[in-house]
Amino acid sequence: MNRDTAEPDAAALPGPNAEKWVEFHHEHAAPSEYSHEFVWDVTAEADGPFVTDVDGNVLLDFTCHIGAAPLGYNNEKVLSKLREFDLVEPMKIAGQDMYFGAGPDPETAEFPGASHLMDKLTDVSSHYGMDTVFLSNSGAEAVENAMKITHDHEAPAKYGYAFEGSFHGRTLGTLSLTKSKEVYTRHYPQVAGIETVPFCADSGCSGDDDACDCGFFAGDGSRLRNSLSPEGGHVNPDEVAFAILEPIQGVGGYRFPSEAFMAEVGDVCDTYDIPLVVDEIQSGVGRTGEMWAADHYPIEPDVIASAKGLRVGATVSRTDVFPTEKNRLGSTFGGGDLLASMQGALTLDAIEEYDLLDNATERGRQARELLADDAPDHVVDVRGKGLMLAVEFDTKKRRDAVVEAALDRGLLTLGCGKKTIRLLPPLDSTEREIELGVGIFCEAMDAVATEAVA
Repeated sequence: MNRDTAEPDAAALPGPNAEKWVEFHHEHAAPSEYSHEFVWDVTAEADGPFVTDVDGNVLLDFTCHIGAAPLGYNNEKVLSKLREFDLVEPMKIAGQDMYFGAGPDPETAEFPGASHLMDKLTDVSSHYGMDTVFLSNSGAEAVENAMKITHDHEAPAKYGYAFEGSFHGRTLGTLSLTKSKEVYTRHYPQVAGIETVPFCADSGCSGDDDACDCGFFAGDGSRLRNSLSPEGGHVNPDEVAFAILEPIQGVGGYRFPSEAFMAEVGDVCDTYDIPLVVDEIQSGVGRTGEMWAADHYPIEPDVIASAKGLRVGATVSRTDVFPTEKNRLGSTFGGGDLLASMQGALTLDAIEEYDLLDNATERGRQARELLADDAPDHVVDVRGKGLMLAVEFDTKKRRDAVVEAALDRGLLTLGCGKKTIRLLPPLDSTEREIELGVGIFCEAMDAVATEAVA
């Protein structure tokens, strides 16, 4: 497959082979979310955003596996370096209990490992004074460990703050912080002491409570500030372990907050020494044109939780925030996947080597301009930072119809929130690929414009 000339070529989806694979999968799989009945053929050609399914259809993937594959499929920027590595067994070891390397010393190692990944993560987070990393298996574990280290750092603490519309994972601990869909949390026990405040959904909000639609700003301050006892509320700030937020909400609908909102959150946390945790699992690793989405805003996070594009989970902070006692943190397999940690390190290398932060910024600007120029009347909003893009529709039914119409034309997209589609092209997307993908998307929007979906 030649990425420079490839184009989507899709017949009716799902095809007969895809139907067989989907049926086989569901014979024993627990019910879960599947956005489309698209079945990637891992033995067929794929390159960057282009991928082949088990029926031979070529699709343009603007989901990047919900950001977990930031450079798309079989990208030579990473694959060319991985190709030289001879697979070993075991590929997954007790990473928190055993060291591993490649050769006589870290400086001359041909292949990076978990230690190199941690070194690179502290480098790209050094402007926040972060110098320590705990690796795990997933984003949920990264958030769980953020909760643990801040509780330890602020002990004895009994409160934490989360924001409406948030999604932080599916473990019992992270579900206590997840404030989006009721189906995620119904009947499951919750960690006590989690306070919930509104998340700003208006990127242009000035902080004037009279013009605040989300309810965050109130009176002389905010719901966050006013809930603290020195401001007349019921929560002693000395008993708050953390406040956690996604700098840009993902599952909640790609909601981009205002500068005023973020400045207020940052000021409250600074004033009362409340550790601020940013969940960068979907928004981080270059997705927004900065390494971390927090870099766009006037905040100073104390902890970063990352995963997806890193291929492993990572909790990044300062030495003084982490517990010093051995065995206070641990995970038998966490950070012990040799190939995943190598991929994470090589992805960070590629972002730097190929100036992909700048590319994400420029290609994101191109996509937003094309979408805004051609969006039909039923589009409520086009928004984004870098290649974290969103198109909001007038109804959920219309949104769902556009997802299906795009798929029929060979473009993979994903819904989020109540009536929004998210677009996550690879960070190294070309001008041609953005023009091609957005053009197909606009065709899909036009196709449902006259349907009775309101």
